[in-house]
Amino acid sequence: MTDTVVELEHVWKVFGNRAPEAMEAIRKEGIGKAEVLSRYQAVVGVKDASFSVGRGEIFCLMGLSGSGKSTLVRHINRLIEPSAGKIRIMGEDVGAMKPEALRALRADKIGMVFQNMALLPHRSVRDNIGFSLELKGMDGYNRAKLADKALETVSLHGYGDRLPAELSGGMQQRVGLARALAADPEILLMDEPFSALDPLIRRNLQDEFLGLSTHLKKTTIFITHDLDEAIRMGDRIGIMKDGEIVQIGTAEDIVTAPADDYVADFVAGISRLKLVSAAKIMIDPEEYQAKHGPIDLSREHPTAAPTEDLDTIVGLSTGSELPVLVKDADALIGVINKDRLLQGLQGSADV
Repeated sequence: MTDTVVELEHVWKVFGNRAPEAMEAIRKEGIGKAEVLSRYQAVVGVKDASFSVGRGEIFCLMGLSGSGKSTLVRHINRLIEPSAGKIRIMGEDVGAMKPEALRALRADKIGMVFQNMALLPHRSVRDNIGFSLELKGMDGYNRAKLADKALETVSLHGYGDRLPAELSGGMQQRVGLARALAADPEILLMDEPFSALDPLIRRNLQDEFLGLSTHLKKTTIFITHDLDEAIRMGDRIGIMKDGEIVQIGTAEDIVTAPADDYVADFVAGISRLKLVSAAKIMIDPEEYQAKHGPIDLSREHPTAAPTEDLDTIVGLSTGSELPVLVKDADALIGVINKDRLLQGLQGSADV
């Protein structure tokens, strides 16, 4: 995940007949969303958004309804034109692309998966998957071959001749994913793809997609309003509010160091057991010994790597009255006693 595949730089979107005037006032006067609406009857949909996504990374954009996440992601393949800013795909400026190059980008490099799959009801599953390939002029034999391969990828082998109505909601969602994968795109844009499904089916599809992502290494921008889903799916998470990205980081970063009260409210009810690592809560050995005295290394202390989560540390700690020693290779780099562990579970021991 070292190569940058998607890059957004200071992207703005202002909607309204007087959007250019509003954008000029934003640049010159720094006016806010409320004043833009009052003075120009224009709406700020995206505010100065910047982020990059590495090859093979799953980047989750999350926020409440109306936060701007779907609007922002539609700038990536230029379904929406930005009012200002740059979008680059593998180094190419999307805004500078001529129509033919833009069509090729959408057809070959980017696949989209939506909450509503919009499958064609009178076409077979195989024909639905191959529809975009048909529009590109591919012959029927090769379309069917690629569609069947995509069906295997999403564990729907043998369903190619069925109609969409004969499939469950979860299976239809897989067909939508197979349709996006059929052209073997570099990038997947997924807009709340699992949010309409029952919790168990949703979790199963999340697991399947994570397995596929590990195997196929697709660069994915995944939109959700559900923090649990974002934590589960994302290598990194961007949290949006009123069109602005207020924080970007790993799940651990966001849970342990929320950028503001809005993010803190979002993460308030999230369990830290599987998110926070030993490295986040451990005490420096010298600091620990200055307060508690020398560590008796002749005794069998439980030991953990700095990447172990709090759930693992709880298990180690309950089996011994001794503090847990955090080691990197054989070097002692930290100590976690029971007080520190409890503070970590409460959220008051982040460093």
